[in-house]
Amino acid sequence: MTYPETLAYLYDQLPMFQRVGAAGYKKGLGNTLVLAEALGHPERQFRSVHVAGTNGKGSSSHMLAAVLQAAGYKVGLYTSPHLREFTERIRVNGQEIAPEYLVEWVARWRPLFAEVQPSFFEMCVALAFAYFAEQRVDVAVVEVGLGGRFDSTNIITPLVSLITNISFDHQALLGNTLPEIAGEKAGIIKQGVPVVVSQTQPEVALVFQREATAQLAHLVVADQIYQASFAAEPSPETGLRPLAITQHGRPYLPNAELGLPGDYQQSNLPGVLATLDELRAQGFRITEAAVRTGLRQVTTLTGLRGRWSIIGRRPLVVCDTGHNAAGLEMVVTQLRRLPHQRLHLVIGTVNDKDVPGMLALLPTEGLFYFCAANIPRALPAAELAAMAAAAGLHGQAHGSVAAAVAAARVAATADDVVFIGGSTFVVAEVEELYS
Repeated sequence: MTYPETLAYLYDQLPMFQRVGAAGYKKGLGNTLVLAEALGHPERQFRSVHVAGTNGKGSSSHMLAAVLQAAGYKVGLYTSPHLREFTERIRVNGQEIAPEYLVEWVARWRPLFAEVQPSFFEMCVALAFAYFAEQRVDVAVVEVGLGGRFDSTNIITPLVSLITNISFDHQALLGNTLPEIAGEKAGIIKQGVPVVVSQTQPEVALVFQREATAQLAHLVVADQIYQASFAAEPSPETGLRPLAITQHGRPYLPNAELGLPGDYQQSNLPGVLATLDELRAQGFRITEAAVRTGLRQVTTLTGLRGRWSIIGRRPLVVCDTGHNAAGLEMVVTQLRRLPHQRLHLVIGTVNDKDVPGMLALLPTEGLFYFCAANIPRALPAAELAAMAAAAGLHGQAHGSVAAAVAAARVAATADDVVFIGGSTFVVAEVEELYS
């Protein structure tokens, strides 16, 4: 098969949660373990860091990978979903897996897929682990796809586990209360493996304490050690906002900068820094200079896109992949702080989210351009516009993401702000992210 034919096979033959929703989710590790055994258990052939959480796990994974790269290690990075290209999911030192490798690997193991009938995600995990083992990475940073306990990535035994935060998302699969959702995320905690929790959340703290105790796992609550905040204005030299970081209340990494400008990264940084401490305790050589370089150059080192990505000026145009109530709330808070005359919002979502809850967070004074990404799960733009009108939001439905973005940019003046988001899949269709 060619590369496009291989992708078509994967998308059409293997159930894909990102495209079709719950029908593409297989609960349990059975298929992944069968694949791993057939492949010679590649997950046992490299060291790893496992990252779970509702929001922030992707950014945290990229920051960890960037710092470890800057420290001189050969680093695998597995994340999901991809924005534009499948190959974005699997990287070594920032370089995406080659399309030719994917084609050959799928062709080799296609008879196994016919026998096991894995989900798309189960296949992806097997591919990533086989690739990292073949590439002999020093360490791989592995992001959980959904939940934790029954996520396909959970066949690894990492050096340290990181759980970023807990909020409402995928309730139909993970539970309807925060403790239930936390229990699924806590499923990545392994016997004797230290676990870092990024944020103090009283509603779920006991869940992590109990699981860590049961697994004899050292528990670190990161924001009780580290605090981070952005300076108000960017550095005139770099255009990045300097960080104020404290460790046990004392200044740490003075004048450090982060290449991810979203305010919500302040909540992710403590978990990243505490995880690096746990790796140092296990013999990793991670200098202050490596931490500074990794944080400052995270996007260039790892290829991360879509986290408060500024793709235009005058008007300011911002993309962000925040796609649930907690993520959107943080995004809207930052949007309100931006100087602007009018706020234009290009919004699309998928049909299994708490859409009324998300719409209730959006600013009623904004001008809205509703759209649907080109995936089966997308909520039709007209339906989204009708729900938004009932919530007091004013705007029009557009036939595509590109049409909605174009309309917003035409309507906006130099002193306005245009925001594009509501779904990872909306952001994935924004051409300027790839220019």
